[in-house]
Amino acid sequence: MIRIQLSRSRAAAIAAAVLLALPLASSLSAQTEVPAAPQQQPAPLDATAGPVFPKPDPADFTADSPTKEQVTAFLQASWGYDTNRIYQVQRIAKTDAAGVTNVVVAVGEKGNKQVAGLQFFVTPDGKHLITGGEILPFSDHPYVENRSMLLKRADGPSRGDAGKNLELVEFADFQCPHCKDAQATMDKLAADFPSAHIVYESYPLVRIHPQAFRAAAYGTCVAKLGGSPAFFQYAAAVYEGQAGLSSDESATLTLNSAVSKSGQDPDKVAACSKTPETEATVKAGIKLAEDLSVNQTPTLAINGRLIPMGGLDYETLKKIVSYHMAKDGPAN
Repeated sequence: MIRIQLSRSRAAAIAAAVLLALPLASSLSAQTEVPAAPQQQPAPLDATAGPVFPKPDPADFTADSPTKEQVTAFLQASWGYDTNRIYQVQRIAKTDAAGVTNVVVAVGEKGNKQVAGLQFFVTPDGKHLITGGEILPFSDHPYVENRSMLLKRADGPSRGDAGKNLELVEFADFQCPHCKDAQATMDKLAADFPSAHIVYESYPLVRIHPQAFRAAAYGTCVAKLGGSPAFFQYAAAVYEGQAGLSSDESATLTLNSAVSKSGQDPDKVAACSKTPETEATVKAGIKLAEDLSVNQTPTLAINGRLIPMGGLDYETLKKIVSYHMAKDGPAN
């Protein structure tokens, strides 16, 4: 049994690093099994110090698949953006469930001696892992299938470069407060990455946001009648007046105002929003999100890599985008 200890003083930092590697909605403790950090942080450790990982035991490598090389390639694809993170594969072992493999990785940071442990299970098909209650893509190129799906099906309003070598797809809900906050981040990304093709995909969470589907339908019609520039003007106005989406009556006023600000006719957009074609378009966006296992808004897909945006600082997000822009290669 590998036991990897982590001091309470560094738990939150390492746990956050693991979270960013494998973006999940679940709690950090569930993913890393480490205690919460105390409020007072100790003085930084010697910058020349580094983690000393436990020596792997050959008896912990009982599974033929995945190989150590495949696990390492997966970790590099997920963690390569963070040059301070270092890791070592500690276990690739068979389990009592046929074909399911238990993988344990020791994780640390340059300049710090503390070590955390990440554990996940690889499914028999070798294409998925399970950790923290989530099922995620696994392979030496884990985001390729998602990227292909998005290139084919993410056809919402777009801005930026026409090429798709760097494609950023935002899944958002007009009634979601965090999505409202994320728009400033998307504007920064558009400015910092002019070569990015940025797509807005409406993902109305209808169970908790009763006006979100109608707002998405109006947006679909604004884009149809006025193109993407009109849509982004509409979207900015809806988010600005988001508080007005609290009831059917106030939502009508809010959406009509946003349509007018986009330069479109509210009556035409309202009529368009009720058509079967518009309903099908919105539902197609929902289906795309579901097929990708998007489980929260806002979520940003970076060449197929899903990153929940809530609470993620911009500089880290920028590093992840830069990494994929440099490493992923041209769109097929």
